[in-house]
Amino acid sequence: MYGRYTQELGVYAKEEAARLRDGGGLRRSANARSRSAELLEYEKDPCAKCHVCTSRCQKFLISRVGEDWIFLILLGLVMALVSWVMDYAIAFCQQAQKWMYGGLDSNMLLQYLAWVTYPVVLITFSAGFTQILAPQAVGSGIPEMKTILRGVVLKEYLTFKTFVAKVIGLTCALGSGMPLGKEGPFVHVASLCAALLSKFMAALFGGIYMNELRNTEMLSAACAVGVGCCFAAPIGGVLFSIEVTSTFFAVRNYWRGFFAATFSAFIFRVLAVWNQDEETITALFKTRFRLDFPFDLQELPAFAILGIACGFGGALFVYLNRLIVECMRKQKTINKFLLRKRLVFPAMVTLIISTLTFPPGFGQFMAGQLTQHESLVALFDNRTWCRQGVAEEFDYISHSHAWKHPQINVFITLILFIVMKFWMSAVATTMPVPCGAFMPVFLIGAAFGRLVGETMAAMFPDGIHADGSVYPIVPGGYAVVGAAALSGAVTHTVSTAVIVFELTGQISHILPVMIAVILANAVAQSLQPSLYDSIIRIKKLPYLPELGMGHHEKYNIRVEDIMVRDVRFITLSSSYRDLQEVLMTGQLKTLALVESTDSMILLGSIERSQLQSLLSLHLGPTRRLDHLRRHAQDNGTHTLGSMGTMDSPPSPPSEVSLTHISDSLPQIAEWEEQQLDEPVDFNNCKIDPAPFQLVERTSLHKTHTIFSLLGLDHAYVTSTGRLVGVVSLRELRKAIEGSVTVTGVKVRPPLASFRDSGNTTSVSEVTELHKLWNRHRVNVWVCVYVHFVFVCMWVHECVTCQNLAHAPI
Repeated sequence: MYGRYTQELGVYAKEEAARLRDGGGLRRSANARSRSAELLEYEKDPCAKCHVCTSRCQKFLISRVGEDWIFLILLGLVMALVSWVMDYAIAFCQQAQKWMYGGLDSNMLLQYLAWVTYPVVLITFSAGFTQILAPQAVGSGIPEMKTILRGVVLKEYLTFKTFVAKVIGLTCALGSGMPLGKEGPFVHVASLCAALLSKFMAALFGGIYMNELRNTEMLSAACAVGVGCCFAAPIGGVLFSIEVTSTFFAVRNYWRGFFAATFSAFIFRVLAVWNQDEETITALFKTRFRLDFPFDLQELPAFAILGIACGFGGALFVYLNRLIVECMRKQKTINKFLLRKRLVFPAMVTLIISTLTFPPGFGQFMAGQLTQHESLVALFDNRTWCRQGVAEEFDYISHSHAWKHPQINVFITLILFIVMKFWMSAVATTMPVPCGAFMPVFLIGAAFGRLVGETMAAMFPDGIHADGSVYPIVPGGYAVVGAAALSGAVTHTVSTAVIVFELTGQISHILPVMIAVILANAVAQSLQPSLYDSIIRIKKLPYLPELGMGHHEKYNIRVEDIMVRDVRFITLSSSYRDLQEVLMTGQLKTLALVESTDSMILLGSIERSQLQSLLSLHLGPTRRLDHLRRHAQDNGTHTLGSMGTMDSPPSPPSEVSLTHISDSLPQIAEWEEQQLDEPVDFNNCKIDPAPFQLVERTSLHKTHTIFSLLGLDHAYVTSTGRLVGVVSLRELRKAIEGSVTVTGVKVRPPLASFRDSGNTTSVSEVTELHKLWNRHRVNVWVCVYVHFVFVCMWVHECVTCQNLAHAPI
């Protein structure tokens, strides 16, 4: 149905076997010749043995050890070094700000200037450096990687310039102390390392490193490495990368992600031990919750309420983040001003946030002088900060001055911290600098959980009695639950629970964490998209949205309702002039190749670059010079000799005759016209003989599944092998987005099936299958009508006879 067989299968199999047999013999003879050449080298030069052994060892390592293992080890090593160096630089920048602040304690005005100016300079430099070198480095990176892994090519997104801009810009942004995260950008950094390492290995070894599909698999592993080496959480990193970047995940990439992430996390923590930051390999935020009785069953409702509240909070954060961006874009005056003055917005946001966190000012009520790492260490502490809400009984050793205030209790401090950090993080993540939102949301969730935990401790000051024993409330456990729930609600992931277990080094609260994360996801997913999907919508990235649950009207939409019928194609008999017109009038990446205009049998597809190469070879300078040479020889002149050839240097300008040049121009134009009318020779062109095809009656649901599973960007639509249309991501996305309104109310999609509406298509658009279907439907209705008429006549006769029987004589 989809093509023509030109040879019987048995004959083809015999010929193919003979060809392979001959090829095997050639390969064996070539191997024998190579071995004899090596023996000759042994006799001529003793050092040749070393070269041959080295070459054999290299081939053995590549073929036996495996390209994947070598690549993944290098990727994990490089990312561990990058993560460790960046953390060291970030910590140095943050300590420099505290050093300047502490050294000017005699003058509060100078303290304020130092506290505010330092982050403004770093953020401004980050925004300017990123904008000049590579604007693609702005933002998180996960939405773009999600789009790339979907099969869409984003220009200059995985280049060396973007890598430099991302690393330096992210270091400065996080070193400023703004409420920004590292995890999302590190997914992009790891993907950049994987792309650059693939190019390096391809130039060095070639082979499988040049395979495009294999590079996509390595990008999937790189996303796991980015999260794994960021938090030293390889298991959670792999699961998180799968949830946020993949719609369908190939199981064959599973071991690659785990191996690379584990190796990277191990090297990252070993470097911390080597630098004497840690005594041994431990969790980043180690906790000491009791294991014998971590929580009581009566606390489970509190954990569930905490998860539901985090679900609403996560949806609110995503909505607020998108609202800020949309408001700035709708205000044309503000939008034009920010486009002209790109550094004003990040500088203003940094100035406001730094002013509000100034420790002697409002920052004293919200622990403004603590970094994100120091705040998390304090929030995960297993001791109760305050009993009955009395600040004087505050019992905490590290950073006690940050949370203790003589006028207000710890509850007010936590509430102010949550509220201020919430809107600050939502605003700060909209700045045009490399930044993420996972860590700020994680911190806010930990603070909210700590608030609930301190409230429970105040309500039950003596703990919950169980079996005659007293077990006090552990507020740090609530902080762990809140951090996992809020970050999971914002990102729509469940793997944040595993990340929390690896960060804290304990799984004592595994049940409350899972309950809270699942409830938070259930609430957040029903209200708002994830933060990364929201950014995809804001940036209008070519990503295919999800179908959603319960939208049954999408099953009624067919490919024939959404496909583009005016398809650009070329035929086997096309001339080079047709090829030139197709290339000049369209910008399609690939073009369909059909047998003829009459039959429209789809034979394959050809990339645009291949067609351009065909045209340039046919009308290139080499063939032009050959034509001029032949023309000069036929006329007995030396036009070409005076002008020079491709192999010889051109003659001096004084020897070139202007008359010869003027005579050559019309000859070249005439020759080009003749060449353009010649048929295209496709023998030297790479043709895809099996482009993906759909039939007209394929449902939208099945089409969406196929596009998502295979990472397609377009598919041809055929009817009994004939090309009738094409469907791309744009048409598919429009059909899906048109099925449901913003409020979630089911409406009839604008591209609904013509069968349901009762309308028929025009005669020019009806295919053979349509004609058969319409003819069959018409025949059915005719039969029904005829039967109905006969039944009516029969009933009429029966009624007439009955009336006559009862009529009086």
